Amino acid sequence: MPVVREIEAAGYRSLKHIRFPVGPLSVFVGGNGTGKTNLYRALSLLQAASAGTLTRALAAEGGMESVLWAGTRRRGEPARVRLGAELFDDATGQSHTYAVEVGLVPQAGEEIYGAAFAREPQVKTERLVLQAGARPVTVLDRDGPAGFVRDEEGRKRPFGTDLLPTETALASLQDAARFPEIQIVRQAMGAWRFYHDVRTDAGSPLRRPCLAVTTPTLSSDGADLAAVFATLAHIRSDTADLDAAVADAFPGARLVLPPPEREARFGLIFSEYPKRVFEASELSDGTLRFLALAGALLAYRLPPFLALNEPETSLHPDLMEPLARMIARAAQRSQVWLVTHSERLAAAVAAYGGVRPRVVLKREGATWIEGLRLAGDFSQDEED
Repeated sequence: MPVVREIEAAGYRSLKHIRFPVGPLSVFVGGNGTGKTNLYRALSLLQAASAGTLTRALAAEGGMESVLWAGTRRRGEPARVRLGAELFDDATGQSHTYAVEVGLVPQAGEEIYGAAFAREPQVKTERLVLQAGARPVTVLDRDGPAGFVRDEEGRKRPFGTDLLPTETALASLQDAARFPEIQIVRQAMGAWRFYHDVRTDAGSPLRRPCLAVTTPTLSSDGADLAAVFATLAHIRSDTADLDAAVADAFPGARLVLPPPEREARFGLIFSEYPKRVFEASELSDGTLRFLALAGALLAYRLPPFLALNEPETSLHPDLMEPLARMIARAAQRSQVWLVTHSERLAAAVAAYGGVRPRVVLKREGATWIEGLRLAGDFSQDEED
């Protein structure tokens, strides 16, 4: 499965224009208001482009008025959000670079294509470029309603479908046999997993049993956590890493995973109460959140790209080291992206994962990364 090698975002919230390389483990740390979360959101929007939900996701964020870069633009520069990523497959040596631009519905006097609501985000351009040899090949090129795609024999073809301004060609061209390069990118991005919306309140699905279905990867909302644990215990028959993580975080505690019937469930036994199983509904928010993170990071099968946004929320400071060890372990099986407020967590992940945390800051109102050069790489001092 291709890995993410580079990310680009422009015109989105505090991201005026930023492009930077991505490694197996990326750690971003910074204070409130620096735009760390916008980097994370930009990635999730790229995944939405692969799923065909990009314009809906932007509308849900408040529409183009809310998501567009609020700073000054050059005269005549269109108000657009641009998102891009380069995916590299080490097995084939090929890279795919995808970029999409979204803008406003044209106003009076401007060229209009397709029907759209007055404030609806519209896809303006898309491009997918394959680098498989000495010369790059444009596989998909879209400008408004017009464009082409190359088929399996490399011949240019019209899209063959009437794309609405709210639809991405990446998601709409579904014929994998005719358009294999598009399928590669769509499948790779679709497999990404984002963990930022895991609830631990009294009504959280984590606190209830779930259907007993073999579940190798935790869902983004964590609702199938009990099934993920049951899969490790009763399908893979290996909970060594999970048991070690629980003991690391809660000394003397033991995770209880009964054989599931129609439903899967879990509980914890603490050293102070060796004969009492505390069900998920009884656990503290911090304990339950740590277990959800364990499910995300130690599951039977990890997604090729795993993103965490402020996982330290509601966790006791003493849990930062155990969490960092889980993140570093996950980075051996998946590409991991971490956004955090916690300098302690960032430092611990850096120590265990052998990487340098990237400090996110504001520069003239725009989000930037310390040490990042305009060329889109990090200075030698930062790399060392």
